[in-house]
Amino acid sequence: MAHGPQTGLKRWLYTTNHKDIGTLYLWFSFAMFFLGGCMALIIRAELFEPGLQIVQPEFFNQMTTMHGLIMVFGAVMPAFVGLANWMVPMMIGAPDMALPRMNNWSFWILPFGFAMLASTLFMEGGAPNFGWTFYAPLSTEYAPPSVTFFIFSIHILGASSIMGAINIIATILNMRAPGMTLMKMPLFVWTWLITAYLLIAVMPVLAGVVTMMLMDIHFGTSFFSAAGGGDPVLFQHVFWFFGHPEVYIMILPAFGIISAIIPTFTRKPLFGYSSMVYATAAIAFLSMIVWAHHMFTVGMPIAGELFFMYATMLISVPTGVKIFNWVSTMFRGSMTFETPMLFAIAFIILFAIGGFSGLMLAIAPADFQYHDTYFVVAHFHYVLVPGAIFSITAGVYYWLPKWTGNMYNETMGKVHFWLAFIGLNLTFFPMHFVGLAGMPRRIPDYALQFADFNQMASMGAFLFGAAQVVFLFNVVRTVMGGKKATDKVWDNPEGLEWTVPSPAPYHTFSTPPVIR
Repeated sequence: MAHGPQTGLKRWLYTTNHKDIGTLYLWFSFAMFFLGGCMALIIRAELFEPGLQIVQPEFFNQMTTMHGLIMVFGAVMPAFVGLANWMVPMMIGAPDMALPRMNNWSFWILPFGFAMLASTLFMEGGAPNFGWTFYAPLSTEYAPPSVTFFIFSIHILGASSIMGAINIIATILNMRAPGMTLMKMPLFVWTWLITAYLLIAVMPVLAGVVTMMLMDIHFGTSFFSAAGGGDPVLFQHVFWFFGHPEVYIMILPAFGIISAIIPTFTRKPLFGYSSMVYATAAIAFLSMIVWAHHMFTVGMPIAGELFFMYATMLISVPTGVKIFNWVSTMFRGSMTFETPMLFAIAFIILFAIGGFSGLMLAIAPADFQYHDTYFVVAHFHYVLVPGAIFSITAGVYYWLPKWTGNMYNETMGKVHFWLAFIGLNLTFFPMHFVGLAGMPRRIPDYALQFADFNQMASMGAFLFGAAQVVFLFNVVRTVMGGKKATDKVWDNPEGLEWTVPSPAPYHTFSTPPVIR
């Protein structure tokens, strides 16, 4: 089945080239990022002042559901898979991914899965209204008919993730260039290898829980219905056994990106390479045994509360090792502050804030007060927006000259960074305060005393959204043309008169040689 060179749409439909598929993933995730972001702006517009202004409570709940699902499964995960497709073969000296046709398939089922998910907005009864965690029995006994389509779309997205993970593992383990041992691989490759194993471990759990939902809805079972002898808390256990490792699936590749960027802009090798690898593996293992910290309020035995509390606090140790290593890499380095480095530094600072609020939530008796308030919303957005979104953005700026041969506009990149940085903190930092004061999440109305902080948050959200338009413009402009990039692009990115020392030998901007 040899095909000649494809052009236009056929090239993208049939491509087995890892770079083309990486590009498809990245553009798709960008589109989903904007769609999910618009839903977030609807939520924030409604919350700009007390009372019901713009949308009905039912539609508000649909927006919270769709925003969460689209951002997790449509924006963050495909973006990291796109970066893996582009960079992993290059970093290990492989000609392509191990399973190129499956690579094509794992991408092309995604648009259909998300089309099905988005189409639920136009179905009778509207989109699912039970939040992105779809707790039963709300999602089984009282859900709109569209929940069946939602379940099918989740299955499609899970199948795509599993195929992508198998491909990455097969590529890394079998296709490294001679001489590249596991402990010589760039950390981005290591983080993705560990992430891929996590995906294979927990995606079938998600498939299992939505299949149990399907059975309860259509086939008369009672997995989650107390009336039929089932247990609603069982749903939470199974869901969070997937859900908590999923958070780390969205953050471990980010650690790899930051570990590539910081050595480049400090002109030093990464401090503590092997400890970074072991810390990543420790985080992945611990992420599997902390799931019930999302469930402190269900009435579990005190021994269960203590176990999950201490295990959750323990996960901060390997995470702290990573932050220590990044800061140590920067210490006494010849630092310059190009756009990728700005995003990387912001990542470290803001991700640490998210980590500290996570430690507060880990304390079981305190969590009784924080649970289901905006404090939790502030916590996980401080983990995911600076953690996942900022690192993806940093990676795009860092590797874009390599991908396109063109240099992005540095001034516009810095404008994007500062708008996003200010917008992010203006949006999510006030949520800590309203959450501690008792404002519940997922409710479209609120008491008057929360109005000022909510207005700040809504203004910050629109500022953050405007920043992404600047990002889109900069990326498109770079792809279309511009100043040519050279292999010394980060030595002297703005054409300055002075020169800086050459990057460290671990610098992954140039690919390892392929030894034939």
